[in-house]
Amino acid sequence: MKKINHPLEEILWQQGYCHIIGLDEAGRGPIAGPLVVAGVIFPPNYKNDSIYDSKQLSEKQRNQLFKDIISESLGYVIKIVPVNIIDEKNIYRATQLAMEEICNQYADVDYILTDAMPLPTVKVAYESVIKGDQKSISIAAASILAKVVRDHMMYGYDLLYPEYGFAKHKGYPTKFHIQMLEKKGILDIHRKSYRPVALQSQMRMDLFENEAEK
Repeated sequence: MKKINHPLEEILWQQGYCHIIGLDEAGRGPIAGPLVVAGVIFPPNYKNDSIYDSKQLSEKQRNQLFKDIISESLGYVIKIVPVNIIDEKNIYRATQLAMEEICNQYADVDYILTDAMPLPTVKVAYESVIKGDQKSISIAAASILAKVVRDHMMYGYDLLYPEYGFAKHKGYPTKFHIQMLEKKGILDIHRKSYRPVALQSQMRMDLFENEAEK
């Protein structure tokens, strides 16, 4: 693996910030399953060149780094946002609220880094960073925690609903997932506000109404 640099924390640590929390999520795009949001605080000058954007790591690498992050961080939070909150708030706002709640758990946090998510209500300095999981070790670590936890939750749903293939597509709207949605129907873990699910719900309602009129 190429050598990874994490310039954001290095600059902030040099400026005297000691408790920097990085925030990221997993699961904004899927049409099924929860959103998982995580926050990680590392000790000043912490280094681990293997920690990087979770999407560019193998599952084996993520699982090993998950253990390292848990044991070597000063603190971490993993927050599960259920489907009903996603449908009620919308995915953007649900993500934002979860990140704000995580920040509020740490009174000594003096700087916040997020992966492209503004947090206008937080009371300390923060930075919303485009591609933050490639520039910040804390954000990258949070992305790994969130990804590992969400993937394992989807493996659990795969055991409950094996015909839907959640272990493979993790709830994303793949062609197979849409086919199973049409064939098998909508589950409680499907996000009713997302277009593919909403369209399927409307189609079933129209079919029911047409049958009732006969």
